[in-house]
Amino acid sequence: MTDAAHSSKSLTVRVQRIEWEAEGVISVELRRPDNEPLPEFTAGAHIDIHLPNGLVRSYSLSSDSSDRQRYVVGVGLDAASRGGSSYIHNQLRVGQMLTIDGPRNHFPLVEDAEQVVFIAGGIGITPLFCMMRRLNALGRKFELHYATRNRRRMAFLTAVQALGPVHVHCDEEQGGRPLDLAAIIRKYPAGTHFYCCGPTPMLTAFEQATEHLPADLVHVEYFSPKPQDPAAESNTFTVVLARTGREYVVPADKSILDVLVQQGVSVESSCLDGICGTCEIRVLEGVPDHRDSVLTKAEQEANKSMMICVSRCKGDRLVLDL
Repeated sequence: MTDAAHSSKSLTVRVQRIEWEAEGVISVELRRPDNEPLPEFTAGAHIDIHLPNGLVRSYSLSSDSSDRQRYVVGVGLDAASRGGSSYIHNQLRVGQMLTIDGPRNHFPLVEDAEQVVFIAGGIGITPLFCMMRRLNALGRKFELHYATRNRRRMAFLTAVQALGPVHVHCDEEQGGRPLDLAAIIRKYPAGTHFYCCGPTPMLTAFEQATEHLPADLVHVEYFSPKPQDPAAESNTFTVVLARTGREYVVPADKSILDVLVQQGVSVESSCLDGICGTCEIRVLEGVPDHRDSVLTKAEQEANKSMMICVSRCKGDRLVLDL
């Protein structure tokens, strides 16, 4: 499994405050109705929010990790929303009660790094904002490169500028040119830790620009699934649950999670896209066909765990720690 610290306990929280942060971006503050402390979390963590429309969505925490009285998430309105961000923007109200799971962290901060550079695209500023708060509290230096289409969409800008150096890039002010990630990476010395969160094209460019660096210096979090190889085929295979010995056939048109849920097996899940890490399961035998956006390349090559909502099997049989 990844070393992500997390809590799986569900909690009821109240929507304490909703604030406009930028064009298409709001922040939502959540507190426990009994005013008891919330579970502790580390910078980079996210929570799963159960929405009244039946959807479960993961959102990164932007609030100070030392403040256990509230969780704050930033939510960008996705033009292609499947009902998550559109519900929060258009229907969620202050005082409403919600169920949340977590927090979980698959995007942890290396707190003792000598040099840290953050690269944010749009709503990707949310987890990085939390990380900057933490480093600022520790007295450590960092820099932020913050890119959006225009300044109207730049959430939390004043707040992050108060924490440390911020290099702003607006595509509209640069003739439509995106941030030159390769140039940014080149300007920093060896040993620099780079963190990037934003839209998929930015993350793809970031991974290309950092592919020559040691894997432990490159940190990335996806908000949407990585593009899959269009030539990749889905086969039929058997999944064995080690704890019960039960076996299930997973057809080409269904995921492991689909099959297990249909058979009444209780498994935690959330995004169903391989980006939140909720359904991560330890692999005991077999070789997974990793299709998630959570595990690092090294973690995928180790084949010790997999996200059963999207990943499959390269052979005929997988044995899972279930």
